[in-house]
Amino acid sequence: MSEQQPYRKPLPAPTPETQEFWDKARQHELWVPRCNACGHTYFPPRFICPECLSRDVALTRHSGNGTLHSYMINHRAPPGFEEDAPYAIAVIQLDDGPRIMSNIVGIENTPENLVLDMALEVTFEDAVEDVSIPKWKPAGA
Repeated sequence: MSEQQPYRKPLPAPTPETQEFWDKARQHELWVPRCNACGHTYFPPRFICPECLSRDVALTRHSGNGTLHSYMINHRAPPGFEEDAPYAIAVIQLDDGPRIMSNIVGIENTPENLVLDMALEVTFEDAVEDVSIPKWKPAGA
């Protein structure tokens, strides 16, 4: 039986504004902030709506479906990411929601495979025992 390598990439440092988002991600659920006053959804989580400045905001569960809005392929990986290179840093347009920056997994990150507007779905990387990171893969893969 082989021992799992320690996680070498940077980990998120939850703040009071983002703690609930990360707690839900640990349960493999994607929740995004929504303003109860104006209905605006946004990311990253914060206590004040960036649209109307209301403090009446709450996280709402999202399907995790979206499309590839934009990306860039990083070939020179920083420490901890060497085994992933080349990898995509992508902007995902959530269905009925905001845009989120993350990585595309489950396919080789080449321009031929990363087609703008391709359907994506969330998946979660269990980085360490108490941290799961949302990433995206081609829908249905």
